[in-house]
Amino acid sequence: YRRLHARDTRLSEFNRTERKAMLGSYTKVLFVRDPFHRLIASFLQGMGISPSFSSFVQEVLDAGMHNSSVAWKPVVSLCRPCLIQYDYVVMFGFLRQELGHLLRRAGLPAGKLPPELTDSQVQWTYRWLSEQMFSELSAQQKKQLSHFYRWDLAAFPFSSSFLSD
Repeated sequence: YRRLHARDTRLSEFNRTERKAMLGSYTKVLFVRDPFHRLIASFLQGMGISPSFSSFVQEVLDAGMHNSSVAWKPVVSLCRPCLIQYDYVVMFGFLRQELGHLLRRAGLPAGKLPPELTDSQVQWTYRWLSEQMFSELSAQQKKQLSHFYRWDLAAFPFSSSFLSD
């Protein structure tokens, strides 16, 4: 596929036959993360110019779906999990366990994963951060965020997400 190596070539630019052949020849892995955790990470990395998390969230909501950064855009709108049959869906929080499995399936040594952070430490940290950040939001913002990420929440089992409540 000539256009395959072109920078920023989107899957939608290929015709149906090319897409089917291309997708059938790859192992497709989708990494997903609680959308609220993605927002927190984006804020902490300084991706917005807002002084507070609440004002950052308002910027995201005001930008809407079409003007959103890929850092916090709903995954369903980016990766089309209903149209592409992914071979693996790996959820943040189970990364260490799932990556070991993927590496073994690919015939690579799975014992080389970095030991620095365990998934339970990451989950505990994000749970604490989520509680703090969620308390800064108004009831209206919470409702709007749940609506903004409704398809991600429906497509993936983020049962402990603050946006699922």
